[in-house]
Amino acid sequence: MRIDILTVLPEMLESPLGCSILKRAQDKGLVEIVVHNLRDYTHDKYRKVDDYPFGGEAGMVMKIEPVDRCISALKAQRTYDEVIFTSPDGEQFSQPLANRLSLLDNIIILCGHYKGIDYRIREHLVTMEISIGDYVLTGGEIPAAVIADAVVRLIPGALGDEQSALSDSFQDNLLAPPVYTRPAEYNGWRVPDILLSGHEARINEWKHEMALQRTRQLRPHLLDE
Repeated sequence: MRIDILTVLPEMLESPLGCSILKRAQDKGLVEIVVHNLRDYTHDKYRKVDDYPFGGEAGMVMKIEPVDRCISALKAQRTYDEVIFTSPDGEQFSQPLANRLSLLDNIIILCGHYKGIDYRIREHLVTMEISIGDYVLTGGEIPAAVIADAVVRLIPGALGDEQSALSDSFQDNLLAPPVYTRPAEYNGWRVPDILLSGHEARINEWKHEMALQRTRQLRPHLLDE
């Protein structure tokens, strides 16, 4: 899989993309993540990628030219399944959507910035818009890192134990059950006896019941879905 991320602040992505599971997946050759500085695709001598909005609103707007040039250069090299724009009013990011994206070969993620992007980019160049929540961030770099992390960890071989991803929260529209480790007792706080019993069927039944209970208490809408 290849993920190309288009941004005006590439330094914001260096740390999240360069450690832990994302780094290991890249080192194994499971995914290639390439960050592109949109300032490299402008003909402006000051490398500007924004301008004042028509209509007199406050703030600056990302220009269409550098975005179009960058996307066109990438598409000349390979075919992309999706061109994603990180936007507060996009489709809510979810585990099922991460699952779907993990099956693709090549995707582009465009990070918004400033007041927004020229709307013609959304009309003619973007194929999917994704939001990670109903709030506004300074730019789309953090959402892009979130999307990349959620997607890459689902690629076979990215995790040390591939079964781990199957038991994550939201995979079956349930929150994950509680987990514990040694010591079995600390400060008088004990691990549930069922987990120490060695009875696999009963343990799995307990885990499912706890997942239902936590979902019913914390995210009841997931049960409706």
